[in-house]
This record gives sequence, C-alpha cells and structure tokens, in this order.
Amino acid sequence: MDRAQLPLNALRAFEAAARHLNFTRAAIELCVTQGAVSHQVAQLEQRLGTRLFHRLPRGLALTDDGQALVPVLGEAFDRVAATLEQYAGGRFREALKVGVVGTFAIGWLLPRMDAFARAHPHIDLKLSTNNNRVDLAGEALDYAIRFGDGAWHATWAEPLVEAAMAPVCAPAMAARLKAPADLARAPLLRSYRADEWARWFAAAGVEAPPPRGAVFDSSALMAAAAAAGIGAALVPVSMFARELANETLVQPFAVTVDVGRYWLTRLLSRPESEAMRSFRGWLAAELARDPRRS
Repeated sequence: MDRAQLPLNALRAFEAAARHLNFTRAAIELCVTQGAVSHQVAQLEQRLGTRLFHRLPRGLALTDDGQALVPVLGEAFDRVAATLEQYAGGRFREALKVGVVGTFAIGWLLPRMDAFARAHPHIDLKLSTNNNRVDLAGEALDYAIRFGDGAWHATWAEPLVEAAMAPVCAPAMAARLKAPADLARAPLLRSYRADEWARWFAAAGVEAPPPRGAVFDSSALMAAAAAAGIGAALVPVSMFARELANETLVQPFAVTVDVGRYWLTRLLSRPESEAMRSFRGWLAAELARDPRRS
C-alpha cells in the first residue's frame, strides 16, 4: 500500500481498540466517540478485506488477522512517539548508547559527565556499565569503552588511556610492607584475569606465591575491598587518583605492569552517527588534557 494511502486514523483506532479490547475505552483515549472508533475499525476491515475483531456481547476479541497486525502497529507507533520525545526544547535530541566498563566509568567518565552535557546539550547520552563483558550488537550499543588489548572480532577500536597495574592497599597494610617480597605473604585480591599478579611479581623480580584470595569481576569493587583492609589489590592506578590523593588507598611500590588499556570500540558494521562523532571528539579533547592519555 502506498504511504499516501495509509489510513492513519483507522490504524490508530484499531491499535487503541486492540490494546483495550473495548471500543468505548479506546474512544476515551483518543478523545472521540465510541461510534467513531467503531466506524474507523469497520472501514479498515473493509479495506483489508478481513475481520480484525470478533464482536462479543462484552467487549472484543482479536481474530488471527487482527493479532498479526497489533505488534506491527505497536512498534511503529512506539518508534514515532520515542522520536518525537527527542524534540526537547524545540530541537531534536539524538540518543547515544554507550557501554562502559565500571572502573573507567567511576574513575574517569562520571566526573566529566556534566562537562559533556554542557558541551553537547542536544545529545541524550545513555550509559550502561559492565564488567568488561559486553555485546555491542545484542545491547544495541553505539560505542563500548572496555579494557583489553584492542583485538575484538569485527570491532573498530581506538586506544584511550593507558592502564598500568600496581598494587594498592589500605594505609595500615602499606605500613607493614617494606619490599615487594612482603606482598607474597599478604592477602592478594584477584581479578578474573588470573595471570596479573604473576606478571607483577615477575616485574618486581619476586617469585609469585600460589594464587589465593578472593576473586572479583570489577577493579572498582576490588579497590573498595582493599581500602577496607581485606587485602592488596592489583588495579589500574590511573583510575584511582582520588583515592590515592586522599589516602584511602596507598600504592606501596612503584613497580607497575602493563596488561592492557582502555579502548573506545564499536562494531565495524555500525556507521558513525553525528552524535557518535561528537562523543568521540569530546573524548579526544578531554584526554588531550589528561596526563593519563596513551
């Protein structure tokens, strides 16, 4: 059917009646009479050459043909409504969905969210955090900021921030640590990347102890446990500048190990929108002023 011939009023009447299974309640929603809704639906049925409702003594029941039409119209009207809602303040607000690994979100991005909103007031930024396991396609993300080596299948990746790892712990524990070898006898908090502590001890020239201690899926949570005195955590220290500055965490040794960095990623099949380009440009400008820039 040609777009110019779409019976929009009749389709609205049918969709409302299908949700309520009642012409009267659909009429109240649409601010018309019950007779008008009934007439529009009858005209649509005549045009399509099929019945969409069974008229029952008390209400309506969808026919198979009517049931097939409902989700199509519901999705179409929802998309139109969502788009119109983006015209806040008389100007279109483009939505941008970004997934962010939690440590980067807390340690770098969230303190700058107000700056982004001021610089780009017409971008509706929707953030979701994760533990570095993300499905760009399945979650319909425009971008994902994640930690790793940059090698993800069918994915464009741009390096953002270096993330050298070093041990951190509570001040009381740090006072007892005189040399890197002392850490081998301390409780070691671990991430799901099992080789990190072994690599750090190798960089420090110390034999690594057998793996032991609690395992965490988030560096932010692991650092919080370290601050509580539970053990020493191996974390990307650049993401914990505030905690190190206020001495809720202490970095007892200068030795670091590089196991990855933070990346801005998107699917290669996902073309960049104007909002995506704006976000990427804003990130680049902010990172250019940040000494943690790779």
